[in-house]
Amino acid sequence: MLLGLVLCASALAATGDYPIQPVPFTQVRLTDRFWQPRLLTNARVSIPYAFKKCEETGRISNFEVAGGLKKGAFRGSFPFDDSDVYKIIEGAAYSLQVNPDPKLEKYVDAVIAKIAAAQEDDGYLMTWRTIDASKPPTDWSGTAARWSDIKGGHELYNMGHLYEAAVAYYQATGKRSLLDVALKNADLIHKTFGPGKRMEVPGHEEIEVGLFKLYRVTKDPKYLELARFFIEQRGNASGHKLYGEYAQDHKPVLEQSEAVGHAVRAGYLYSGVADLVALTGDAAYGKALGRIWDNVVTRKIYLTGGIGASRRGEAFGADYELPNMEAYNETCAAIANVFWNHRMFLLEGDARYIDVLEQTLYNGVLAGIGMEGESFFYPNPLESDGVYKFNQGSCTRKPWFDCSCCPSNATRFIPSVPGYVYAVRENELFANLYVNGTAKVTVGGGTVQLEQTTGYPWDGRVKINVKPGRQQNFALLLRIPGWTGKAPLPGGLYHFLDAGPDTLAVRVNGKAVSALSPTKGYVRIERSWKPGDTVDLTLPMPVRQVKSDSKVAANVGRVALQRGPIVYCAENADNPAMVKQISLSQDLPLKDVPKKDMLNGVVTIEGDLPGNRRVVFIPYYAWAHRGAGEMRVWIPEGK
Repeated sequence: MLLGLVLCASALAATGDYPIQPVPFTQVRLTDRFWQPRLLTNARVSIPYAFKKCEETGRISNFEVAGGLKKGAFRGSFPFDDSDVYKIIEGAAYSLQVNPDPKLEKYVDAVIAKIAAAQEDDGYLMTWRTIDASKPPTDWSGTAARWSDIKGGHELYNMGHLYEAAVAYYQATGKRSLLDVALKNADLIHKTFGPGKRMEVPGHEEIEVGLFKLYRVTKDPKYLELARFFIEQRGNASGHKLYGEYAQDHKPVLEQSEAVGHAVRAGYLYSGVADLVALTGDAAYGKALGRIWDNVVTRKIYLTGGIGASRRGEAFGADYELPNMEAYNETCAAIANVFWNHRMFLLEGDARYIDVLEQTLYNGVLAGIGMEGESFFYPNPLESDGVYKFNQGSCTRKPWFDCSCCPSNATRFIPSVPGYVYAVRENELFANLYVNGTAKVTVGGGTVQLEQTTGYPWDGRVKINVKPGRQQNFALLLRIPGWTGKAPLPGGLYHFLDAGPDTLAVRVNGKAVSALSPTKGYVRIERSWKPGDTVDLTLPMPVRQVKSDSKVAANVGRVALQRGPIVYCAENADNPAMVKQISLSQDLPLKDVPKKDMLNGVVTIEGDLPGNRRVVFIPYYAWAHRGAGEMRVWIPEGK
């Protein structure tokens, strides 16, 4: 039986969109010591910093030159550099909705004016070609003609990010300036591509997600139809020469059952396909997504939630090909994995998708972003010798890249994190992530205020104060994370060595809830809620050792450590000149040690090895903040 998705087309078609709707991030305020600093750093440091780097590298001046606002030549090596500006605008839009900043808004308005000036009369927008099509970027294989290299030219990929940014800025400010640019371009794309027109599909998926967002805002069916065309035409040799597995263009999506090729492209494709299922009720595509998801979680995902093991094409490897030091695990791919799994949850309401999302969020995504907000990993290996310069010429985080998709992607992703905490389906309220903060939720026809008090992810005690405007009936579904059970991730690729804690507890107004058999990973509490009701959830967080499937050759004879949703590693900064000498026996006493003044506040895992050698493990996401050096997630087993 597939671990993935089986859907009822008629039920979905009746909703017109996802049957479960996320509570918008604008209605969820995080006030904890873990996420609030990240959100503020992104708003105050990362977004302005990213715009500054775009100024320094010519990404913004390219729009000015293309628009005739100044003279000059195209600056940059890649035809997709424009997309970085779009992604940062999207992040700024999200940030402005919760952190109003007139100075930032004025700056973004000025950037948008430059983008509008660069757009050609018929809607086309690609700065290097408008500036001088005879002098393309060095990383380019096409000709001067438009659409000459849809496989690698990123004309359509860029526009997907433009559309997402345009919708976000319109929703944040009510201003149509960028939305009008996006719609003019989308109309051109619609005139150019489709049945009876150009039949190619983009080599790098992304426009599909952007078109679905334009459709939701405008309700114009041509955008939905165009997105569906790009998805249905992928892998269809009638109309274009197939690009192969690298671009998931080797066979029709409906016939695919394995995650292959460039991992970011794949994650964006799967997110777009999920949108298609939600908006059209096409169950066949839902089943295809289920098969592919099953392949990923049973054979191709890292313990950190990272995907895309191979440096050969930034791609998925073969089944069980999960090297550690050579791991690629692009930060963008981790972000795409969150997008995809969130959409899977919104379709099916199964907590296993949130288990993958959470594991990826706290480990695979956060590792890619320096806590100071100005340094980034492109790849995210699970082991480093401190010498091999895996991160595009560095063995620690870098302030920017020639190809800077990861920093710009991070700036748009971080502000959206509060939107993953809660979701609603009719009379049901899902609590998916546990984080200190407040929320305003509409469920069952009424408005409910929620207040979470917790020290998560370091402490598994969660209190939720439920404050409906009036006494109200609805069901609160509390997610019981998979890491409280036998495995840190669904699919069986990884398992804990111990049986797991048996002290999970749920109380409502101090009274224990006796039926703790989760359905699809949720404990359901259905009652007539009144102001002042409280729910207490206790999720034990012992230190646990993890083993991977024996087919993962890189991890044979090795174990990893996890506590709650956090994966740990040994780093040279805490274990000088001994990372490679550490081994772990199953009975070695290990304890968690809170360190409020270390790495912005963490819980370390510590123990004593034979010979009075103290060993310290830190959260994987926090490594490489104290200089380059050795690091390991998977530790040899000792006797």
